Amino acid sequence: MPLYQNKYKIQSVRHKNWDYSQNGYYFVTICTKDMQKFFGEVEDGKMVLNEIGKIVESEWLNTDKIRDNVKVDQFIVMPNHLHGIIVIENSRDASHVSQSAPQSRRLQGVSTDKNYKNKFGSQSNNLSAIIRGFKGASTKRISEIFPNFQWQPRFYDRIIRDENSLGKIREYIERNPKFWDEDKNKVENIFY
Repeated sequence: MPLYQNKYKIQSVRHKNWDYSQNGYYFVTICTKDMQKFFGEVEDGKMVLNEIGKIVESEWLNTDKIRDNVKVDQFIVMPNHLHGIIVIENSRDASHVSQSAPQSRRLQGVSTDKNYKNKFGSQSNNLSAIIRGFKGASTKRISEIFPNFQWQPRFYDRIIRDENSLGKIREYIERNPKFWDEDKNKVENIFY
């Protein structure tokens, strides 16, 4: 781990050659700090949200209402994390289309520029800004009920590159509560 101003700097987990503001489908997992179970319980293979879980669900659904270029696809709020698919659709990026998906089912977001490097600048319409906005809005509302609530500082993402991967991830999200008893103590299983 490199040092910066005598502090350890954690390397970014984002793909170095990917512009996270371009059109694309992104699978994200957002966890609570220390994997604390704040959002409800899984009962008989179904997620039952408590008041805090309903706030998280509401704010997640609100994401595409407040951003013109974002659509929320399949998602699930689990006891200590959220899995969701975010679709970024900027009209300016119409040229970034996957050639591997069938004509009628193309997914946007496959980068052909291997030399692209993430750079600092406007962070208002990229994936990190979307997640940061969601976390901030949900934390503000949750703090009124439970002042000690915190999200884990980072989030996990996977760039969805084709229709086959999209289908598998949607299926994983849908069946997540059914496998909770097997997965809840295995952190590695939370990230698909």
